Formats: sequence, structure tokens, C-alpha cells
Amino acid sequence: MQTLLFILSLLSFFPTNEKPTVTILSSGFIYEQAPFPSCHASTLVETDRGILASWFGGTYERHPDVSIYTSLLANGTWSTPEMVADGVENKDFRNPTWNPVLYKNDAGKIILFYKEGPNPREWWGLYKTSEDEGKTWSEAIQIPPGMLGPVKNKTVELADGTLLHPSSFETNGVWSMHVETTTSDVQNWNKIEIDNGDFHAIQPTVLFYPNGKLQMLARTQEDVIGTTWSSDNGKTWSTVESTGLVHNNSGIDAVTLKSGVQLLLCNPIKDGRNKLSLLMSMDGINWEEIYVLEDQPKGEFSYPAIIQAKDGSVHMTYTYNREKIKYVALSLD
Repeated sequence: MQTLLFILSLLSFFPTNEKPTVTILSSGFIYEQAPFPSCHASTLVETDRGILASWFGGTYERHPDVSIYTSLLANGTWSTPEMVADGVENKDFRNPTWNPVLYKNDAGKIILFYKEGPNPREWWGLYKTSEDEGKTWSEAIQIPPGMLGPVKNKTVELADGTLLHPSSFETNGVWSMHVETTTSDVQNWNKIEIDNGDFHAIQPTVLFYPNGKLQMLARTQEDVIGTTWSSDNGKTWSTVESTGLVHNNSGIDAVTLKSGVQLLLCNPIKDGRNKLSLLMSMDGINWEEIYVLEDQPKGEFSYPAIIQAKDGSVHMTYTYNREKIKYVALSLD
């Protein structure tokens, strides 16, 4: 009965064979000038103060000066980027940092996950917490060995309050996705293995369906977006298979709207990162492009992040030519 009601709700939200109307509410760069020439891998979370974004920035990816920055969108204006984490080990040595992921738990604490290390094969996971909506941050806490935390895309809360962190390893040239779980206060880490089958998959993102059914989508080396399903609220997962969606082996992100509609933000091309599109699905199997954010002869528009705010609006960020982070907010009608 619940499944039937879910299907009916989807049909009422968007009539069959009819694309939603996409209305752009805001579009622009988070900053025009910054104390770093290169940036990448943004993330978003809604706070009581506004939309908080984070990314890594520095001389170039992998340079030891690459640090984690944040900016807050409040009253229509982004704040000046602020460095909140770095890889300084001592006065003589520092590592680059990577792939921040923001999450706000039910207690109102904001958690900033990120990576530190010379490269994705040797990095390790850390996190900081904020009790004041991202104004100040705790000291870094290292994630237990064998775990990384969310490797690019957002942590999600399951029905029982467990946090599920979509994760992956790139060890010894082998890509493999998995999930990690913790309590809401980021304790009791547990790793759940996934059979990656014939795919080399990393950086998964999580979607929700009725009755404890979950789906993860991931980038792969096989020129398609990969997927795996769980029918028991994330305890076990199917073997990774192809979605059939052509892809360029770059970062993606997705979100389940309050209506149950699934949105996927990706580069729907085999080569390059010069096209970025928003796709929609009712079932996670059949996808349709509903809006093109970027489609240029050359350039890089990549590593997107997407969330839905409490008011129903959809918020997105992505790397713009490695020079800026672009922000777009829209509504679907």
C-alpha cells in the first residue's frame, strides 16, 4: 500500500511524460577573488544562518598549501572565503587536504569531513565539528584506520538514526566503493563491503525509496555511472552494475527530494568535463535530462554538489574551470 501511495504521489507531482518547469532562483560565483588560484570539490549544507559551502583551494590540486575553505550564503550574499582546515603537521611539513563534506546532525552540530594526505591512494579521513552553525570549528579528529568517512558526497541519516557515509578506496590502483556507518555523534564506526563486480567505482551518492530501499550511484572507470541497491536500509548491497548512463569518470552527486523525485547532477558525456546536466528519475532506473547547467566547447564544470533546502528549493555548486565555485539555486514546478 505504501509503495502504491508513493507512485501515485510521484504521478501527481510531475504528470507522466511531462518535464517539470525549472526556474532559476539564483546563479553566480561564491567569490570573485580568493587567496588561492585553484579550487575544487565543493559541498553544501543548510544551516540556521543560511547555506554553508565548503571546498578545497590552493596553488593546485595536490600542492601542500591546499586547504579547506568555507563561505556562508546569508541574505543573498556569500561571505568572504575562510580557511577552516589545513594539512599542517609541524613547522616544516604539511600535506594537501581534499574533498570536504558537510553534514548537520539532529542535535544541530555541523560536521566537516575531509581528507589529508599526499594523494587519494594514501590519504586519511578527519573531521571537525561546529556548535555554532559553522562560525568556529573544533580541532581535527582522525577517523579510525580502515575508514575514510564520506569520500566526496554527503552523509545521510537512515530511518533508525544511523549515519551512512558513502565511501570508497583507491588503493594500489584498484577503485572500490563501500559504505561506512556511525552513530549520529560520529562514534562506533563500521564498514559495510560492497561487491563492485566488474566495475571500478568510487565516490558514491545515496538515494532513498520507500520501505527501507536505498540506491547508490557512483563514478566508474567504465564510462558509465554505476549503481548498487539495498533493500534492508543499507545493511547489505547488491553487486555494482551499470545504469546505462554514459559518463566521463568524474564526480557526481544526487538527492532525493521530499516528493520522492530523484535528481542527479553529472557530466553526461564520455569525454571532457565541459557539459553539466541535471537529470530526473522516478525510479532510479529511467533518467531524463531536465536542465543543462553548462554546455561549452571547452572548459571544466565538474564535481557537483546538490541538496534540497527546507523550503523545497534545490541548491547546487560545482567547480568552474578550477578557478571558482559556481552556485545555482532553482525550483521545480
